[in-house]
Amino acid sequence: MTRLELDKLPLQDKLRLMESLWDAICHDATGEPEVPDWHVPLLEARLARLDAGDETMSDWEEAKDRLRAQAKPR
Repeated sequence: MTRLELDKLPLQDKLRLMESLWDAICHDATGEPEVPDWHVPLLEARLARLDAGDETMSDWEEAKDRLRAQAKPR
């Protein structure tokens, strides 16, 4: 698919395509992607906030529903 073809897709189709790509990456048998060094302090801080009870988590289905609702035209 070319950039021009992607540009012509409606937002909902782009989001579905992105979700399909992400799912394919997550289920790739070659292993986990490397985390860039600059991500490590951010991830550690977020995990510390989660452990301290200062953050909450959503399961993937809830997160997708929330993102889809935010992406809907108003």
